[in-house]
Amino acid sequence: MTLLRDHDLTTAFDHAAPAYDRLTAANPGYHADLRRSARRLRLPDEGAGLHLLDLGCGTGASTRALLEAAPRARVTAVDASAGMLRRALAKPWPANVRFRHLTAEELAADPAGGPYDAVFAAYLFRNVTDPDAVLASVRALLRPGGRLAVHEYSLSGSPLHRALWTAVCRAVIIPAGTLTGDRDLYHHLWRSVLAFDSAPAFAARLARAGFGGVRTLPVAGWQTGVVHTFLAGSGHRGGREGGR
Repeated sequence: MTLLRDHDLTTAFDHAAPAYDRLTAANPGYHADLRRSARRLRLPDEGAGLHLLDLGCGTGASTRALLEAAPRARVTAVDASAGMLRRALAKPWPANVRFRHLTAEELAADPAGGPYDAVFAAYLFRNVTDPDAVLASVRALLRPGGRLAVHEYSLSGSPLHRALWTAVCRAVIIPAGTLTGDRDLYHHLWRSVLAFDSAPAFAARLARAGFGGVRTLPVAGWQTGVVHTFLAGSGHRGGREGGR
């Protein structure tokens, strides 16, 4: 199967939005791992005075995780899927959170965007057509010393973890998505992870994009070796880099 891209992928997310939260809630550790990755940004003073970007916010689970890590920050959350954003907007949010309908590729040309003190991107980069271009945009939007945390399905490179991912998809994820009428999206999820960078390869991609202090950290539970947190600093001079 060819991977879904651009408009086709956005349309698939729009269709899947009503059932998306129920399916992710059935994944043990899904929300806890997002919170862990957001905390790994190590934002000071609960984020007071900081402007944060949640890139690819979906229905708001990553936004909630970022807000829990930095409740005093100003958070801008963006997503390409109008359907996912409608689900996010239906939830209660404090006044320091706003949502915008933008693709990752549109950020660089957004006159109201940035600069940001930190960017959190969960389950995004394997879904964009040109991850290097998006990384360049993200780096340009970060303040000097800004921090990036990427939470992503990026396999360790071990055949064991590749086989585990395929087994979970065939036994659980694709059948569950089929029941909600979203088989194509969850088949894409399976294939997109297999096609995406391994964890070492994505870390190297971050370094090539000019990010500094790149670190790769595992998550807990069954997703160890399947999902990783990638931490990096903007690489610009003028401040302390993230990724501690």
